[in-house]
Amino acid sequence: MSYKIEINDGVAIFTIDRPEMRNAINFEVMDGLEEFLGIVENEESVAFAVVTGSGDRAFCSGGDLSVFHGFRTAKEAYPMLSKMAGLLYRLSTLPVPVIALVNGTTVGGGCEIASACDYRVVSSKAKAGFIQGTLAITSGWGGATQLFMKMKNHDTALKLLSEAQIHTAQELKSNGWATAIYDGDAKEGLQKFIANMKNIHPNVHKAYKKISIQDWERAEVNERMLEEASQCAELWESEAHHDAVANFLRKK
Repeated sequence: MSYKIEINDGVAIFTIDRPEMRNAINFEVMDGLEEFLGIVENEESVAFAVVTGSGDRAFCSGGDLSVFHGFRTAKEAYPMLSKMAGLLYRLSTLPVPVIALVNGTTVGGGCEIASACDYRVVSSKAKAGFIQGTLAITSGWGGATQLFMKMKNHDTALKLLSEAQIHTAQELKSNGWATAIYDGDAKEGLQKFIANMKNIHPNVHKAYKKISIQDWERAEVNERMLEEASQCAELWESEAHHDAVANFLRKK
């Protein structure tokens, strides 16, 4: 199994469990995330939702290119891109606070997953970056839409996306992408982050989240994320992208 789902004391945790692949996303993980979303959407006892990665090296390294590199055209790539964009929209609009527990390095689509969460609690040793541009594509799972909606400064969000660089946890906290930084054990970092929120009745958090979701619905964020997936699909079929992926896989 490429993922784990657990619920303890009102906290539902989805763990990408592919440490040997730096927790890259494959179809099984996508199906697992869909299962997790259904549980959180329908289980009243869940007060917080958490997404994290197995181990301490990687949160998520994005899409598994060894699986997805076979897509050659926009028509072939779009179903995968749009499905994940749809899942991340559901993740961002869950009725409870959603926390990305960024336990290690995260790049590409991993940053899109984290950006879909309400909070990003990041290990002090972690690094992260929207490196899709190095593969001659844009974010394809709705991550750019998420950034432009959530980050205070347009220029900071655009720079994160267009420079395609890796940033330290401290840099990510300074530019506003990381909500908090923890040292040491990830689960201890999570408990420290939610300690004060757990003192407040879950219905309060759900009420505030409902206000946020209504704002997103008015802004047609779901449609914009799907359009982002379509734009990425068009770039996916370019020779520049296929050459960049081939070079990446050769280096591995």
